[in-house]
Amino acid sequence: MTLFKLSFRNACRQAGDYLVYFVTVVMVTALMYAFNGLIFSEEIRALSRLLKSMPVVIVFASIVVVGIMSWLVSYTTKFILTRRSRELGTYILVGLENRQVARLFFLENLVVGGFAFVLGILSGNILFQVLRAVILALFDIPYHFMYSFSVQAAGLTFIYFLLIYSIAQLKGRRRIRSMKIYDLIYFERQNEKAVIEKSGRRKAVFVVSVLLGAIGAVLLMAGGLLFGILGAVCIILFLYGFFAGFSSAIPAWFEKHGERKYRGQNLLVFRTLSAKIAEMGVVMATIALLFTATLISEGSGLTIQRMLQNRMALLACFDIIISTGNPEAEEFTDSVAYVKENIPVADFRQYSLYEGETSEITDYLENHTEYYRCYEKDILMCASDYAALREMLGYPAAEPGQGQYVIHCQPYLAGFLEDWENPVRSGGHTLVPAGVRTEPFAQYLWDVNGQGFLLVVPDEALQSGTVSHTMFVAKTAEPVKEAQYDFLGKQMDLDLFLFVKSKEEAEAASMMAIMVFPLYYLALVLTMTAATILTLRQLSEKNRYRQQFILLRKLGMERREMVKALKTQFVIYYTMPVVPSVLIGVCFILNFGSGVEPGTLSGSSHPLVIAGITLGLFFLVYVVYVLLSYGSLKREAAD
Repeated sequence: MTLFKLSFRNACRQAGDYLVYFVTVVMVTALMYAFNGLIFSEEIRALSRLLKSMPVVIVFASIVVVGIMSWLVSYTTKFILTRRSRELGTYILVGLENRQVARLFFLENLVVGGFAFVLGILSGNILFQVLRAVILALFDIPYHFMYSFSVQAAGLTFIYFLLIYSIAQLKGRRRIRSMKIYDLIYFERQNEKAVIEKSGRRKAVFVVSVLLGAIGAVLLMAGGLLFGILGAVCIILFLYGFFAGFSSAIPAWFEKHGERKYRGQNLLVFRTLSAKIAEMGVVMATIALLFTATLISEGSGLTIQRMLQNRMALLACFDIIISTGNPEAEEFTDSVAYVKENIPVADFRQYSLYEGETSEITDYLENHTEYYRCYEKDILMCASDYAALREMLGYPAAEPGQGQYVIHCQPYLAGFLEDWENPVRSGGHTLVPAGVRTEPFAQYLWDVNGQGFLLVVPDEALQSGTVSHTMFVAKTAEPVKEAQYDFLGKQMDLDLFLFVKSKEEAEAASMMAIMVFPLYYLALVLTMTAATILTLRQLSEKNRYRQQFILLRKLGMERREMVKALKTQFVIYYTMPVVPSVLIGVCFILNFGSGVEPGTLSGSSHPLVIAGITLGLFFLVYVVYVLLSYGSLKREAAD
């Protein structure tokens, strides 16, 4: 048999034995090609000028992915070399030279990588269509299937793939060429050394790491750049210290609770588990760190996505908004005239908003809610203007009656104002509350229909009122063109506020494509990488589990008890790196979401809901690897 045939046969066997690793490499290659396809797509770049910066962001994300995948491939290559060292040593024993065996091992991995690359490119074409459809949907453009193969995207993906594989394979080849027959044959029996050799030190490190973890979580929740950096450092030290000291912490705990040591399968489960963690403490800590980065990346992406969508919903009830504190300013009058003359307007309204005589409601909200104060006094609107705007927006009539006022506010403030009963004085009139309305009404940002709320009062109560600012709003028959927006933008000065729905929607869609997509990209790669290493370690011990259960069966343990012990150990093994990651990730998401302006993330977009969705998406991927590993171990080890 020639060296090439032997390499090909071993490569096929390797792909079958390490199917989880092979599939992960294929999927990551597909992701890289799909996102590289966005870089070279003229259709995508033409959607918005902001998308011109998307290639930089995607390349940066891909560099991070290359680093992560390089670690995965290097770790897996070393792992495969360890498991097959006896076989490779036998090749030398029967007459092959070290350099030939090294070449054989290199060719095997080259064949596996080549197959993974080809399958990844083919799968990436399908995934690119999915990304293309989503981006077109963000810009409200109909999707039509159009198959295309990007040579540039494939070439860039190949460069990334070459970087990922070359480092790992050259390192493995160099190791084989320098090893002796004895070293190769007995290489598999060498255990990974514990990071901290002495048990006493491991216990101390474990206790200190737990304290650092608590301090890190508090610092992350406190907010601020400095606290965030210090918190991140504490969290990293916590993860590595926790897993480095775990193998001593568990025996120490059982020494103090001796009655639990022999309860059920505890001794078998935790003895095996602590030995495994002692061997792979650094790897387990790195996996926990990757899971933490996954949740942070995914949670940040989801928070930014909801923030952009909700910001648009708060303002996008009107197609055009022009606002100023000086309605006589030339910029304002010229802009309004331009809109009326050059843009097909279906309906419009120009009106003023007024300062109230007091700031009673503003003070109440500032003291009892997460409310950002923008005006010194409460903002009031004439009932006639309110009625006209509601009719323009298609809302049912809800004007105040004689001697009454209506509160129109963002939904997150409604719960605090529904029971408001205090009267309001305006223009010599005393008005009583007549209900709360919460439809979208352009109450986000500044110089709009009130910062979060306004009071609608009868017109006669504002005849001598002080104008706060004047607004021009319009509904258009068709979206405003980019050239028209550019003309309006040139008229703007510091005293003028301009909002154009079509322009803002395009910018929001561009920001989601630039920021959110790469974050999801990173999160998915991080999850698959960490879960792959965990699964490889578990599946590689099938023979050891089988021998262990054969011995236990001879000692009288029932199969049901063995399966229960396996399940318990399995759950703990896969849960350990996830628990600290979930705690840290949820703290970060809640802190990040709380930094967004009030009212933007509420209801189904509340940070708690975002944290729940993030965990759901993470476990959706993670559980696939867990079930695959458990099914294989239960079938081969316990039967």
